[in-house]
Amino acid sequence: MKKKENKTVRLGEKDENGQYKVPHTCYGLGRNIHFLFQKIWKYRKHLILMFVLGAVTQSVMTYLWSYIGKFMIDIIQAQLSVQSKDIAPVIQLLSVISVVELIALVGSTLVSNRVYFNMSYVRFQMITEKNDKLLSMNYQMLEKPYILDLHQRASNALGGNWQGFEGMMNRLYIVGAQVVTLIVTATTILVLDPRLILVLTLAMAINYGSARWSLRDDKKHFWDATSTTRRKMSYMERCTQDFDYAKDIRLFNLKPWLLQKQKGILTDYQKSYHRSRNLWLRHSFIYCSTTLFSSVFMYYILVTQVLQEAVTIGNFTLYLGLCSAFSQALSNLYDNFVQLQFSSTMVDDLRTFMDLQEEREEELLDISVLGKEYTFEFKDVCFRYEGAKEDTIKHLNLTFPARQRLAVVGLNGAGKTTFIKLLLRLYDVTSGEILVNGYNINRFSRKDYYGLFAPVFQNVELFAFPLAENVSMKEPERTDRERALSCLVQAGMEEKLASLEKGIDTEILKVLYEDGVDLSGGEKQKLALARALYKDAPIIVLDEPTAALDALAEYELYQNFDKMMEGKSAVYISHRLSSTRFCDKIAMFMDGRIVEYGTHEELLAQKGEYASMFEVQAQYYENNGKEGTVHEEA
Repeated sequence: MKKKENKTVRLGEKDENGQYKVPHTCYGLGRNIHFLFQKIWKYRKHLILMFVLGAVTQSVMTYLWSYIGKFMIDIIQAQLSVQSKDIAPVIQLLSVISVVELIALVGSTLVSNRVYFNMSYVRFQMITEKNDKLLSMNYQMLEKPYILDLHQRASNALGGNWQGFEGMMNRLYIVGAQVVTLIVTATTILVLDPRLILVLTLAMAINYGSARWSLRDDKKHFWDATSTTRRKMSYMERCTQDFDYAKDIRLFNLKPWLLQKQKGILTDYQKSYHRSRNLWLRHSFIYCSTTLFSSVFMYYILVTQVLQEAVTIGNFTLYLGLCSAFSQALSNLYDNFVQLQFSSTMVDDLRTFMDLQEEREEELLDISVLGKEYTFEFKDVCFRYEGAKEDTIKHLNLTFPARQRLAVVGLNGAGKTTFIKLLLRLYDVTSGEILVNGYNINRFSRKDYYGLFAPVFQNVELFAFPLAENVSMKEPERTDRERALSCLVQAGMEEKLASLEKGIDTEILKVLYEDGVDLSGGEKQKLALARALYKDAPIIVLDEPTAALDALAEYELYQNFDKMMEGKSAVYISHRLSSTRFCDKIAMFMDGRIVEYGTHEELLAQKGEYASMFEVQAQYYENNGKEGTVHEEA
């Protein structure tokens, strides 16, 4: 007996090759339908009533003309039997038919239009929920390929009207109409010959079984198997269309290489897609065969009944129409039910992503227990990036008291930025612990903990907001415009502001507005400093914030910024050592460890790694011998 496949893949589970599996939970069709109606009830309650009205009106439209055809033939035969040429009965029937048809058509169209509009609205709300989940996730999780693949699958579930979440709503709406049609038509057909129902239902069952098998195979070997490939395709699309890449692509003539790379990814995708199409081609052959057999049998029964004078020509027309309506409804029912199940498997991916758990809220403490000053302690902290063979941070022990200014220096790859990410809790330690005022930092919610820090990173990201909101990082109604302006001036942006016609109302980037402006590298870093000033958090973290400035401009900016941070704790990270002049302590990192620790003077006196680095860099701080040297003042 074949072993039943496990339907749940838990976070962090690996396959036989040691690779992480994409998390997945099979919730089942029934639970997903319940989830769907929960969201409809939350965002559009009246959509449930519209579902019912739409199903009824859609159903009436499918078999209305079967009854109309019967009545029309009955009238014609009655007129012929008395050799009457009076067409009044026909005109009366046509008048009634026109009114009924118009009412049914208008009602069906209006209801369906509102149904589809509101279903899209609910999907848009779910996109917002999904994005909210993504933006609140642990930063470290976003670097894991299997989490990115899961997010890609969740995005696929919300990617269109006829797939995933909204696809389930659409299919349920259609299935409802088909069920009503089946009930009405089957009741009449059973009176004629129950064998018709049996044969048509058997054909549907065969088609359903074939489609269900094809669906499962397609989901596993195409949709799931190509999630990584589709993520790569999306990345390549961004590379070729993102303006940030445009200069490098042209100056380094990357176009041939990018196109070749993209072609290779598309080739992999096309192989899987070709297999998928062949799979459904086989299913189509089965479907056409069963449909042909059931149609032949249906005509055999109806023609036999006419020849035996068991039914009139009018009833023959009615039964033929109802059998066709029943067969079509049955065919549509199985087809849409299969698609409903397929969409449900995509909703599984969406719900798996939405249900990812990272913290247990009941164990968290209120950040207020820490008071107003914060002392951090790294106790035997180790950290290893996923997939790495050795630790990046190795048995780190360090105390960072309140109001201290700490410089973290070292060569590339020494572990400086990783140290900052651990301090900010963007990453969680592999072993050891980080304490704040004696409490493990994991005891607090990330949102509250992040509020302690005002970071300034080397890579400054601009948002397509006005300049004021790019400083406040808040909504317009929560932005203190005067404070934003003051912080920009303090950060050295006064001259730039004077050149902008709209001042702090200037739109940044041209993504949303044609008159948006971009900023130079140095201007971006000054904007980042203004953000830190505006946030006014008790701990300032500067991770290579002046890399786009020359050494003297960096020195002057640090002088000004240092005065603005009176009474705050600060951590400076830089390859260049101009920041060390303003710091109480310096931690020299090498190979993930602190190899030297002390004041600037103490480390120079040791004549170790720090002193060697400082002497090498000293020449770059000289101002051409005209105004003295920065390192002499240090």
